[in-house]
Amino acid sequence: MRLILVRHGQSTYNLENRFTGWKDVDLTPKGYDEARKAGKILLENDIKIDLAFTSDLKRAQKTLNIILNTMDLDIPIEKDLALNERDYGDLIGQNKLEAAKKFGDEQVQIWRRSYDIPPPGGESLKMTCDRTLPYFKKIMELLNNNKTIIISAHGNSIRAIIMELFNYTSDLILKTEIGWCEPWIINFNKKNEIIDFKILNIHKESQSNVPLQPILSEIEKN
Repeated sequence: MRLILVRHGQSTYNLENRFTGWKDVDLTPKGYDEARKAGKILLENDIKIDLAFTSDLKRAQKTLNIILNTMDLDIPIEKDLALNERDYGDLIGQNKLEAAKKFGDEQVQIWRRSYDIPPPGGESLKMTCDRTLPYFKKIMELLNNNKTIIISAHGNSIRAIIMELFNYTSDLILKTEIGWCEPWIINFNKKNEIIDFKILNIHKESQSNVPLQPILSEIEKN
């Protein structure tokens, strides 16, 4: 039984270094290409997919559609805002460097990198976890009979899932970076215990930055 986690490809706001959150922006040409590469690398690894889940935002939906089209798959897709990116509230649309000048670099870093302090009008990572994880647990109930499930979502909703799966602390999850369109492949036994894990690198150098020791400890424990 297998779970695949994929962050969407580069978006227009990623390119412009803007806070995106729930703003429904499109992929850049690079983002489209990254999604195709993700589909190809999944094919190269002989991975079949049975069910697909994505957020209510088109950058994740388009990433998923490109991956499935590249793999020549026509499978059920469920969309839900529970998988949406963290809501950055009043920061949405602002360039990150301009926001640092406006609010102060230290304050912006607190909003971006603390676990439970939200930006004005937005969500903290903890609030994102509280929104995402109940839905994710329902997805995990479908992970049986050798099924493979793919989730195409966002950096922070995927962080919430990783925090749950690998029992990360709030400090560790904030150090975890999810690369654009780099599939995380997590295999489970029949008890839904993790037996192995890898990231498929579509870039020349991996964009992901993952504290691995808790993951390896979790696998060894099971």
